[in-house]
Amino acid sequence: LEPIYADTVIVVMSEFGRTLAENGNKGTDHGHGNVMWVLGGGVRGGKVYGEWPGLAESQLYEKRDLAVTTDFRDVLMPVLREHMEIGDSNLAQIFPGFRSNQNLGLL
Repeated sequence: LEPIYADTVIVVMSEFGRTLAENGNKGTDHGHGNVMWVLGGGVRGGKVYGEWPGLAESQLYEKRDLAVTTDFRDVLMPVLREHMEIGDSNLAQIFPGFRSNQNLGLL
């Protein structure tokens, strides 16, 4: 990858998280909070972006899930805009009605 590494961005995500507590089958159910990885030479790496919501019952979403602190679109939008050079009019079609409320500074 060396010749193109500086121009490489990879996003790894899942469409759901997991509940904090174990269910009756000794597993976990689909939940809300999750993790995303953004990797590559085009990424300002070496740190964790976002905010840890905590595990106390008062901090959990619906008293069972890790709370979402960063909207997935706040991660994907700068990758599409800055790395893939997709314009705002196209981004408005990809993420209709979404207005980003944070700049994570990933790229």
